[in-house]
Amino acid sequence: MSMNFKRRLPIPKEIREEMPLSEELAATKEAFDAEVADALTGKSGKLLVVVGPCSADREDAVLEYVTRLAKLRESVDEKLVLVPRVYTNKPRTNGTGYKGILHNPDPSRPDDLLEGVKAIRHLHLRVVEESGMFTADEMLYPENYQYLVDLISYTAVGARSTENQQHRLVASGVPVPVGMKNPTGGNFSVMLNSIYAAQQPQTFIYRNWEVETSGNPLAHAVLRGRVGSDGKQHANYHYEHLESLAAAYKPDVFANPAVIVDCNHDNSAKRPLEQMRICNEVLDSVARSKVIARYFRGFMIESYLEDGAQRIGDGIYGKSITDPCLGWEKTSHLIMSLADRL
Repeated sequence: MSMNFKRRLPIPKEIREEMPLSEELAATKEAFDAEVADALTGKSGKLLVVVGPCSADREDAVLEYVTRLAKLRESVDEKLVLVPRVYTNKPRTNGTGYKGILHNPDPSRPDDLLEGVKAIRHLHLRVVEESGMFTADEMLYPENYQYLVDLISYTAVGARSTENQQHRLVASGVPVPVGMKNPTGGNFSVMLNSIYAAQQPQTFIYRNWEVETSGNPLAHAVLRGRVGSDGKQHANYHYEHLESLAAAYKPDVFANPAVIVDCNHDNSAKRPLEQMRICNEVLDSVARSKVIARYFRGFMIESYLEDGAQRIGDGIYGKSITDPCLGWEKTSHLIMSLADRL
C-alpha cells in the first residue's frame, strides 16, 4: 500500500489563465446567474430545468446538444430557465470504471488527469461560448471547483457526497445555487442537515488556505429517489413525498426553501423514458397543493442526442456511456410541453 505522487498538476488559476473566459461573456454571467436565482427563489415564477447528458463524455456531441438546447431556449424563455448539464466527473458505486472526462478525456484510454483538468475547462468554456448559457456540474471533488468557478451557474452535490463535511462547507462558499441531493438511502433529515450547513457561514481549510464563507442562501433540496433496505429502487417524487418534505422544510430555519426533482436515477429506476411521466405527475401535485407549489422549483433531466445508453467502445455518437438518457426528440417535446403547462 502506497501513495505515489506522480506529477504536479496546474492549479486552477493557471488553467483559467490558459483558457480565459472573455470579458464580454463574463459580463453576461451575472444576468444568467440572476435568472437561475430568481427561478429558485420563486421570484420570477419560471421553472428551473437542469438538462443534459448523464456524463459529458465527448466534446463534439455535447456541443451539438447544447447548440440545439440554446435554440430551444428561445422558444421557452418566458416560462423556463434552462441550464445545460455538463457533468465532467462521475461517482462510481464501487470506485472503478469510467469516472468522467476529468479522469478519462478519452474513455477508451487509461486515466490522464493532466489532460483531464484541461479537458473539463475546455468543454465548459466551449459550451458557454457557443450557446451563451452557463453550465451545471456536480461538485464531486470540491478542490477542483475552482477550475470552473467562472463558468458554472448551478452546482450539485450528489447522493454519496451530501453527508460529507467538506462538500457541505465548500457549498457554503459557492456563489451560485447548490442542489443537495438526498442520500442513496433516502433520508430527508440528512439532506436537510446538509442544506442547513451549506447555508451557514463556515471556516475551514481549502487548497492550503484558511477560508471563511458567508453561507449560501441558495442551497436547496434535490429529490433523486432512493435504494431501500430491500436493495430495490424507490421513487420519492410522489405527492406524499413532496408533502412530507414540505412539512420538514421550515421557512423559519432555512433560507429560500426550494426543491428540484431529479427525474432519473432511482426516481425512474434508470428508465429514462419515465422522465416525461414523472415531470407531468409532479406538475399535477403542484397544481393540487399550494404547500407543494410554494417550494417546488424545477427538474433535473438526463438527456442526450440519442435514447438509451451504450457500452464504451460501441461508438454511437451522442448516446450515453453511463446511465441511459432521454433522446433529443423526446427531450425537446418534453421541454415544450412543460412550458405549455405553465
